[in-house]
Amino acid sequence: MHKKNVAVVMGGYSSEFEISLKSGAVVCETLDRNKYNVYSVHVLIEGWYYLPENGEKRKINKDDFSFSEGEKKIIPDIIFNTIHGTPGEDGFLQAYLALLNIPQTSADFYAAALSFNKRDCLSVLKNYGVLCANSVYVNKGNEIDSEEIVKKVGLPCFVKPNRAGSSFGVSKVHTMEELIPAIEKAYNEDHEIIIETALVGTEVSVGAYRKNGEIIVLPATEIVTENDFFDYEAKYQGKSEEITPARISEEETKNLIKEVEQIYHLLNMKGITRSEFILQKGKPHFLEINTNPGLSKESIIPKQVRETGMKLSEFFDILIEEAILNQN
Repeated sequence: MHKKNVAVVMGGYSSEFEISLKSGAVVCETLDRNKYNVYSVHVLIEGWYYLPENGEKRKINKDDFSFSEGEKKIIPDIIFNTIHGTPGEDGFLQAYLALLNIPQTSADFYAAALSFNKRDCLSVLKNYGVLCANSVYVNKGNEIDSEEIVKKVGLPCFVKPNRAGSSFGVSKVHTMEELIPAIEKAYNEDHEIIIETALVGTEVSVGAYRKNGEIIVLPATEIVTENDFFDYEAKYQGKSEEITPARISEEETKNLIKEVEQIYHLLNMKGITRSEFILQKGKPHFLEINTNPGLSKESIIPKQVRETGMKLSEFFDILIEEAILNQN
């Protein structure tokens, strides 16, 4: 059997690059070496490199994404994309790989770009009747009328960068005085921001993927945080409890699965996604979708996969096979 060359691409240019390196390391560790030749590739601001297990890092040739392994020139058969943030989650890498005709495991470039832009994603989904929080959009340089904003979204509200992940730059605002500092903080991550009503209810995070063309929804994880909301510290520094499966009713579970399937389908997703919702009065209200969710040891998706009784190596196999099968 011909072993496929899989380049696991990690890193990226955003605040999330360290988390991405952890996700990539887990994928490299987990992939079945009897089936695949696994290559660890770092895509960083300072350069793109293949990192052999021993030896010097080798530069990636961007003409064809090739690199050398000893005397051999390697062109990957497939890219396992574990970059969170730009350029692996916002469509840039996907578009480049599509031009090179190399399949990759995440959403296609347009679906990735659309979902990475929270405002655009919400606008599309609201048109299809997906429930979302009330929101106001602000761009850097706009004049800010705090009273007008609070009239629309109420207090408490969330201030978020439009295109950032891992809760970087997000604040929960309880008073009018906190609004401007929260907006300034969000501008550190993006010049476009979104201000949303803080929904009240159970927060859940749900993975979904395709297998043989069918959308499969993983068991939901309930997020219970010690902090005011599920922020960076809660996500990565143990300040939250993640309960899988979520402690929600059968009816809520059914509604949630239906909504996750609909959103995956409407946004024309591929690969693994993780959608965040607040169940307010039992109804799922959509917050956002991640097209390259974390795969590190403490991440939510690996826990959901294990809950189904599947091994991570089997799950990664499905993502690779599906990406090769679906290459346009």
